[in-house]
Amino acid sequence: MPLSLEKFTAVAPDLVERYETARVSLSKHRLLGERAAVYLVLDRSGSMRPFYQDGTVQRLAEQALGLAAHFDDDGVVPTVFFSTEVHTTADVVLGTHRGRIAELHETLGHMGKTYYAKAMRAVIAHHRASGATAPAFVIFQTDGAPKDKGETGRLLAESARLPIFWQFVGFGDDEFTFLRRLDDLPGRAVDNAGFFPAGPTPKSLPDATLYDALMTEFPTWLTTARAAGIL
Repeated sequence: MPLSLEKFTAVAPDLVERYETARVSLSKHRLLGERAAVYLVLDRSGSMRPFYQDGTVQRLAEQALGLAAHFDDDGVVPTVFFSTEVHTTADVVLGTHRGRIAELHETLGHMGKTYYAKAMRAVIAHHRASGATAPAFVIFQTDGAPKDKGETGRLLAESARLPIFWQFVGFGDDEFTFLRRLDDLPGRAVDNAGFFPAGPTPKSLPDATLYDALMTEFPTWLTTARAAGIL
């Protein structure tokens, strides 16, 4: 069951408009009533520093909470910070979300290079360990291609048999050639990934635009994953 508007308002009055905008988008994509565990994966490579400093990453976390409230009722988004390694997996929780990204970011030390596969494995392990019966919807944010392209492609193909959908979101002005190829990777049991570029100033992207972009391929995946016996 989703979090009701009343419960949401009681703990996060600052995010109510975001909650309502997410509901409109989910309704448009015929997703109201679906269950999912929303994950957030955050690139913490050195080039991401400006996006942490100006609040862009915090805003994405709040947008994820607004969405997650319609898919689950726990008000929690497990969040994986990665660069060369996985820095940590921590919860962003509705009601204690204000400033949470900066609080975590400042404890994690050196910002390294970009390796996707380790972060993907962390999500897979967390979802398995959680015992969740709902699929995982993973918002995977990055500002560039990884160093481990081959491993990332293999892992995406392998995970196509799992109840996990990977929604990649590109920050910045990179052309994201690798992510566009990954979005169309052949040979998978089902198409388990989507991609959209949020542009050089993702903080200015309206919530409605973000939610519609996040939900573009997820409905099709739900249908095909069910037909394939994955869900």
